Order: sequence, then structure tokens, then C-alpha cells
Amino acid sequence: MISVGLAQCPRCRRARPIVDRARAIGEYDGALRAVIHALKYEGRRSLARPLAALMRERGAAMLDGAACAVPVPLHRSRRRARGFNQAADLARRLGVPVVHALRRLRPTATQTDLPAARRHRNVRSAFGATRHARAIAGSVIVLVDDVSTTGATLDACARVLKDAGALEVRALTAARVVTGRR
Repeated sequence: MISVGLAQCPRCRRARPIVDRARAIGEYDGALRAVIHALKYEGRRSLARPLAALMRERGAAMLDGAACAVPVPLHRSRRRARGFNQAADLARRLGVPVVHALRRLRPTATQTDLPAARRHRNVRSAFGATRHARAIAGSVIVLVDDVSTTGATLDACARVLKDAGALEVRALTAARVVTGRR
């Protein structure tokens, strides 16, 4: 299992974490990268089932005691173009209730095209709580996404969930980009 803290930028090392705990099933490399790419960009949604099974197995500590899973939302224009939200497909198969407590307020540039220093700014104020967020007050939440690179998206979402009353926000992703070990 990969921890979010493996390769952090200086800004992230100084900042107080928003996400309480985070895990990924592996590095965003090789076969795992190919599977996620096929799911996300080639529309091979059947791949969500085996990915979620690995997430359940290797991320059991993240799911233990969680009230629900909250998928990272896509902006409606990106969801319309892709036809689905891969994070929601993964969340549905984790064995905990799914609450769509977040919405993307504005379209953002894809994080993969941005240098690490600009990713936090790109997603700042990009997410908001939905009416379903009332259900998460006082609860342990598992935030679900396909890939974490710098953690900027997870942090932005976790901030909204905590503002909505979440007691603890854990993150579970299918992969984590690892650029260096400390």
C-alpha cells in the first residue's frame, strides 16, 4: 500500500493535512496505469469491478468504520463528454453506501497537464457541497478517486466535506503517482 506522504512537495510538508489518512492500491505505473487509463479514457467501465476489489482488499483500513464513500465529482461538461464518472464507478463497488456529497462548481484544467505548483490553485474553490452533504455530518468519510498525484484534488474535496461536518476524511485511490521517495 502506498501512503500519500511518500513524495510531498515542500508546500505540502509545511501545510496541515486536510485528508486524515490516505491509501492507494499501487503506484500509477505499468499495468495499473494501463488499466486506469483504459477505464478512464477508453470507457472500459468493466475494469472498475476488479480495481474496486483491490481497493476493498488493500484499503480495508480506510473503509473500516466509514459511514460512506464520496466519489470525487467531475464537472458536468466533462462527465457529459466521458459519459460516466470513474470515481463513482469505483465507489459503488467498495461495499459501503455512496453519498454524492460533492459537486464540481466550475470546470478545471486537467491536473495531469499542470505542474505540481499549479495544481492546488487549479482546484481551489472548484468543489461545493450538495444537499446530500447533510448526511455526512459527524461521520467518517472515504473520499474515492482513481489517481492521486499531488493530493490537491483530494485536499480541496476534503476541505468541503469537513466544512459540511465530516468528522474524518480518508482517501482511497486506485493509484498514487510516486515521483521520489523520502
